[in-house]
Amino acid sequence: MIAALVALLVSPLCTAQDASRGVLMPFTASGGVLLTERLRAVDPDARNIAPGFRAVLYPSLKLDSHWFAYSAIQIQSKPFFYYDAYYPEKELSARVHQLFLGYNWNGEDSAVGVKIGELPSAFGSFPLRYDDTANPLLDQPLGYGYIVKLRPDQLPCGTGDLVHQHSYPLYIEHYCGGATDERSGITSVTLEGLPAAEVSGSWKNIDGRFQLTNSSPSNPQDLRSDSQHGQWTAGAGYTIRQGFRVGMSAFRGPFLENDVESLLDPGTSVRDYPATGIGTELQWGRGRWNAIAEWQRVEFRYPGFEKPPAVSSGFLELKATINPRFYAAFRGSYESNGRVKDASGAEAEHFLPNRQSYEFAVGFRLNRFQTLKTGYEVFRTSGVPGSRDNVFGIQFVTAVHALSKAF
Repeated sequence: MIAALVALLVSPLCTAQDASRGVLMPFTASGGVLLTERLRAVDPDARNIAPGFRAVLYPSLKLDSHWFAYSAIQIQSKPFFYYDAYYPEKELSARVHQLFLGYNWNGEDSAVGVKIGELPSAFGSFPLRYDDTANPLLDQPLGYGYIVKLRPDQLPCGTGDLVHQHSYPLYIEHYCGGATDERSGITSVTLEGLPAAEVSGSWKNIDGRFQLTNSSPSNPQDLRSDSQHGQWTAGAGYTIRQGFRVGMSAFRGPFLENDVESLLDPGTSVRDYPATGIGTELQWGRGRWNAIAEWQRVEFRYPGFEKPPAVSSGFLELKATINPRFYAAFRGSYESNGRVKDASGAEAEHFLPNRQSYEFAVGFRLNRFQTLKTGYEVFRTSGVPGSRDNVFGIQFVTAVHALSKAF
């Protein structure tokens, strides 16, 4: 029934796809079910099964052969993503992840692009595969989807303060001042959009991008925030041969919020305590096989630390196309919370327990619009025995990319 409805919608519009001016309206809609003990992390009596849905609309406007406007609007129930399962409260949210004006120019062996507005971070490779049709599995790599128990609106008193955060199941608290609201922490690299301006380009086998943002990829702020601080992100890559590319990216800038400004040493500001990220990536594809690998390290420079907290993470993702309808995929991901040492000399080998995940999934393409994905994730946290954090998931994805109307 859904496929018939989609086909009916697409048929009178798809002829406008290649027009020089027009409106496009692709969308992806996903429904799924999670089965996991994570749902009982806060309430032992809660159900261990949770349905959810996510819809992402991509309305865009093609002004001519160079200029265009693009957006990505997400409507989501929670829990839907695997990490959401630690927060069993039912919620419904809507958010504009992207909204920008762009310009593209393409030459014979080169291209240049300019974008300004709400953009995905130029750091790393996974932000460009946030759509459920581009992600062959159900979960996200640890560096992008899982919370690190650090707060940008409070100051930790030292090593003991950071280590103590492990005892908090959800909300965390640093003890040397700052905001008084409850908060769960930050992700190393956001999958949400950032107000930004970006220049990208390619020449033969080389590509690059440079982005100026209003806030850190580790702590995104909207344009109404009083904690906006300009910073940069850059990346580059080289295609060794068709299907084989290596790349790297980096960012640097303040991640602390203005709630801690009055607590800093005289003559310093939040700009003296940046978050710095570096990363490498590799993409390879040949025949029925595809592989993506990525490593990144993000350091959070808090005052009072000789060796500040840093989070290293990486993943290896493999996908095999078994036949035109079936594929199988695997992703192994890890997160290491490094050694810290404060000004008093107190130190810890890991300021938080390390984590690993191993996810397996099988996908079945019912038709050109719909895919059914089934997966199981084994999740391990150092010092936590058992299979409580493992997840079994089913996801049904409907995607239409041809809805358009020419002017």
